[in-house]
Amino acid sequence: MNPLRTSKRYATVSSALFLLTLVVALTGALPGFAAAQETTPEAQTTEPGVLDAEPSTLACAAVGNAAPPTTEPSATPAETFDIVSEESAARYRAQEELASVGAAEAVGETNAIIGSIQFDDNGMPLACSRFDVDLRTLQSDEPRRDNYLYNNTLQTQQYPLATFVLTEVEGLDEPLVDGEETTFTLIGNLTVHGVTKLVAWEATATLDGDTLEGRASTVFDMPDFGIEPPVVGPVVSLDETVKLEVDISAERAA
Repeated sequence: MNPLRTSKRYATVSSALFLLTLVVALTGALPGFAAAQETTPEAQTTEPGVLDAEPSTLACAAVGNAAPPTTEPSATPAETFDIVSEESAARYRAQEELASVGAAEAVGETNAIIGSIQFDDNGMPLACSRFDVDLRTLQSDEPRRDNYLYNNTLQTQQYPLATFVLTEVEGLDEPLVDGEETTFTLIGNLTVHGVTKLVAWEATATLDGDTLEGRASTVFDMPDFGIEPPVVGPVVSLDETVKLEVDISAERAA
């Protein structure tokens, strides 16, 4: 065997092993290299419902029957869209058991919803945007249910309004695009029955010129807001979990 040829072959193999070791070391050391090969985790979104956190303390107008908060809002509105009540609606949905019917869904709705959505100079929604719903005007397909809700469950003479005040938005990184539906999460203070909780809503919105159309929904358990589930007349039982929905049509303020 030629010693010179063997020496050259050994040198070639050694060089290859050295280069391989160098590549492995570099790929582990370069911050972007290994990360590029990993699967990018999906962004976390807050589920609709009452959150395990204290309500925000933004200095908006007093919320329903709650005390006014204390911290100043972060920006002045550059643009405002006012809710058009007759083209908007708020409703509740709850599962109930009726004596002669069985399982059914109770639905109550009203058009008595007012408020405004505010945007900053960059076209992003601002904290302190809000809506108020007059609970005294909720109507379902059963007047006896409505009267019991007014006088006992919701005690609307003492707590006539449900109010939501926006504190932040998740999943909306750019301004709304005219004609495109956008999905995001609204987070803010919801006051019902004199109790204020931080709540997340699943929402969609579409900007169409001077009109803003939006839908949002959330869920809560009646005890979250100190509400006793009604059992009256033909109602044998009622699920404590309630779904809230709002359909909003708003016009750009002059």
